[in-house]
Amino acid sequence: MAAITAAEQGVTGVLVLEGTPEPLQKVRISGGGRCNVTHACWDPLELVSHYPRGSRPLRGPFSRFACGDAVAWFDEHGLTLVEEPDGRMFPRENRSEAVIQCLRLAAAKAGVQLRTRAMVQRVTVEADGVFVVEGRGLEAPLRARRLMLATGGHPSGRTMAEELGHQVVPPVPSLFSLSLQDKALTACSGIAIDDVGLDLRLGDQRFRQIGRVLITHRGLSGPATLRLSAFAARALHQTHYKGVLKVDWSAGLGRLGVEQRLQRWRQDQASRTLSASRPFDHLPRRLWQAFLAMTGSDPERRWAELPLKAERRLVDILCAQRLEIKGRGPFGEEFVIAGGVALGEVNLASMESRCCPGLYLAGELLDVDGVTGGFNFQACWSGGWLAGQAVAEAVTGSGRTR
Repeated sequence: MAAITAAEQGVTGVLVLEGTPEPLQKVRISGGGRCNVTHACWDPLELVSHYPRGSRPLRGPFSRFACGDAVAWFDEHGLTLVEEPDGRMFPRENRSEAVIQCLRLAAAKAGVQLRTRAMVQRVTVEADGVFVVEGRGLEAPLRARRLMLATGGHPSGRTMAEELGHQVVPPVPSLFSLSLQDKALTACSGIAIDDVGLDLRLGDQRFRQIGRVLITHRGLSGPATLRLSAFAARALHQTHYKGVLKVDWSAGLGRLGVEQRLQRWRQDQASRTLSASRPFDHLPRRLWQAFLAMTGSDPERRWAELPLKAERRLVDILCAQRLEIKGRGPFGEEFVIAGGVALGEVNLASMESRCCPGLYLAGELLDVDGVTGGFNFQACWSGGWLAGQAVAEAVTGSGRTR
């Protein structure tokens, strides 16, 4: 995005160095090969709420280039994005290759040069402010007045940033599932439920989320779990991913509502069995039977015969089940890290380093990360566009606003 934007504004000699054989591999695997390009979140103030790290500083950048601007940019470059019911936006072709083709065609049209298998390993600055770039795949060192680091979560980028004088916030995992010590629950692997409340206390910190949860063979995943892990990333890292998670499966009914529903069921469904007659339609039968097993109740017992002790236990499970976290789930190919170059060392209006003039930084290299749903890509598009505009303004005086 930065290279295309700068080149379109008249900057010549723009060169992208890519260490792998093919660029944009993270785009390719995003969204299961569909690429969740951005999110239909049109208000910048609402948009920043989806970033556990960097929310307040991002208000400025998002006031200039936010989700609507990204949608318009891709549309101008021949890629139409389609909004799904949950707000995620994907290419109309529903495949990530369409996004890659859009970016590569735009780069080629603007005159951006791409060099693959060029792994940058060292960057130094000469006395006159010229950057010297060295690395594997480069026949000779390259020199430039303006340089951008957009290395994602690769540790080489953080190393180079530190060597150029930046403070790097230590990276920790973000956006991960939770492994649990509860075989009865994980036996329900594959079940997804909406409007589940998650409440995690770690020391004096409390993290809460409500949304869709997926039960896996290891524990819990799904949007609400991933969002919880993102906001609690550093706290969970400090506790070595141990803690107690309280889960509300009642879909907003609350303790009083659940108690009333069970009492009514005991009367109205007295002759029916606990297994055959579920009082909560949003709970799949397999999960409801698992909850019955947790109370020690015979699923063939009739509702009129349900002991009060078992009923109270059901209320506790449905409204505040306590689950012990034993670790985090394994990384997928799309994991995000929390950490990177401290935002105070970057002018977020231009993405230029405050420590090293002429150096620009954007994307996951910065201490910015969003929740799942296209927000991490949006931070990359915004930072790249701003950097490209700033370089164009510095070099040709042709920078503009949308």
